[in-house]
Amino acid sequence: MLRIGSAQVTLPPGSFLQATVAGEETLATLVSGHCGRAKNIADLFCGVGPFALRLAPRARISAFDNDAGAIEALRKAATATPGLKPLKAEARDLFRRPLSREELRDYDAVIFDPPRQGAQTQSLQLAASKVALVIAVSCNAATFARDARILVDGGYRIETVTPVDQFRHTPHVELVAKFSK
Repeated sequence: MLRIGSAQVTLPPGSFLQATVAGEETLATLVSGHCGRAKNIADLFCGVGPFALRLAPRARISAFDNDAGAIEALRKAATATPGLKPLKAEARDLFRRPLSREELRDYDAVIFDPPRQGAQTQSLQLAASKVALVIAVSCNAATFARDARILVDGGYRIETVTPVDQFRHTPHVELVAKFSK
């Protein structure tokens, strides 16, 4: 069991978690702050919900990940936690079937936190969308730069990029960036 916000999540086998509690909490604080007053948020590559469950008390959340076990754990945690706005969790391979610009039209904000390979296909759909706010979380500076270029070429501007060093004595950092259109 893991507490995320006010929810208790039963972790499925093979769950991905951040390397440190402090790092995960820092990422969540940055993402939450960047979401501001958004009321309808898509959380892409959501895992077991470290962002979705923290944002659900104040916003409607649609969470997507290709890991069906993580999605089921998120769904159960959201259902069992009182005081959350509606949280929809769907298993979906965002590499093969990204949310289209039409599907994205109803969101005030989109968070995406892909694995090391980044979110190129999803970034292309985001760039073509009218979503006003995109928050990108990345563990790979090279794929982040590629995905950021796609967003900027699509009309977004980078407002902030914050490195989070949770891997001491290594060259690896997490990045949290806020893009607006």
